[in-house]
Amino acid sequence: MEMLLMGMGSCTAFDILNILDKARADVTDCVAELDAERADEVPAVFTKIHVHFVVTGRALKEKQVARAVELSAEKYCSASIMLVNGGVEITHSFEIIEEVR
Repeated sequence: MEMLLMGMGSCTAFDILNILDKARADVTDCVAELDAERADEVPAVFTKIHVHFVVTGRALKEKQVARAVELSAEKYCSASIMLVNGGVEITHSFEIIEEVR
């Protein structure tokens, strides 16, 4: 089950990096930190997943990062979309770390 989370986190972080890169944002890193809850009964499937992104770069705009997170969740990350379609509640948050040159 942990591998499923790792795959979803990698998929969505990769999307965010690509979206920001295409927008010419000066992004240097994106880490997805995941927290999940599972059902008590067998099969103990995921019921809730929270993804917190730590996005590092120079002069990143909050609105731009928020849009990248939204696009990944709703359009590009097939792993996340598959889980949502299976009934998993997925939430997102992010923080921006300003990289000093």
